[in-house]
Parts: sequence; structure tokens; C-alpha cells
Amino acid sequence: MESLISNFQLVAIQEKHDQAISDVITKTGAEFGAIGEGFGPSDEEVSQMSKFYQASAKSLYLVALIDDQVVGGCGIAPFETSNEVCELRKLFLLPDSRGSGIGQALTEQCLHFAKQQGFNQCYLDTCSNMTTAITLYNKLGFNHLSQPLAGTVHGGCNVWMLKHI
Repeated sequence: MESLISNFQLVAIQEKHDQAISDVITKTGAEFGAIGEGFGPSDEEVSQMSKFYQASAKSLYLVALIDDQVVGGCGIAPFETSNEVCELRKLFLLPDSRGSGIGQALTEQCLHFAKQQGFNQCYLDTCSNMTTAITLYNKLGFNHLSQPLAGTVHGGCNVWMLKHI
């Protein structure tokens, strides 16, 4: 599939992006019913993404920009219970940006970063109604798990996946 949007940039999050990506995450979360405790959009970090992801050398959050406007983002961070497992976190895109290749580009860059950091596996959790995201994860080689990894904080999610990297 050829990208419908060719003029996007992916950049490491900076403080100036915090409000815009927080808005993207909360609006998209609400669109899919992922609101309240147990869902990523309610995590404390959402209001200060740059601070959270810049605090660890093994973490990265990328924002996607079109004409200098934030249209989405995706991150990678160590999973709480393992030095070998990372977590793909908060892949959220505005509706007009979906299906354009931006989500795949964000995810692939995050996975590349994770491999450089020495992680062997990447975990994610999501919701079953986020079908476009799940299709992307399947395409990129994530495998479904029957239950979440011990230590996950998103008890509202009902799809769990893992990829060897």
C-alpha cells in the first residue's frame, strides 16, 4: 500500500509537543472507549510525555508531524518487570492520518530503537475494537497472547501481543 500522506516527519517528542499529543491521545482514546483507569490515555504521563520519555535513555516517544502539526505518536519504554522486554506505548493517530503509513513508520522506528537498546521482546496491549492497529501489529510480526504479561497496568485492555525483536 502506498502512503497517502508523504509529507510527514517523525521527531523525538519535545516539551512543545506535550499539549498537542495529549489532545491526540485523549481524543482518540475517547473515540474507542478507552477512557478511565486501566487505559493508556488515563496514564499520568500523558500530560507530560516529553518529561516521561526523556527521563530514561532506554525510552523514546516519537511524534508525527504534518506541516508542523502533531497528528499522532508512538513510544517505546522498558516494561516494568524485565530488562529484556520493552513495551510499545501509546500509538495514537488522528483519523485523517490513519491508513497512511504513519502508524507503521512510527512503530518500525520504535522497534528499531528498542533493538538498539538491547531489548529482545516487545509487548503491547490494546483494545479489540482498535482493529486497524491490531492489523498493523499482526503485519509487523506481533503474536497474540492469551493473557497480559504480569505487571501490565492497563487492565482495561483486552488484546495483548508480543514480538521477538
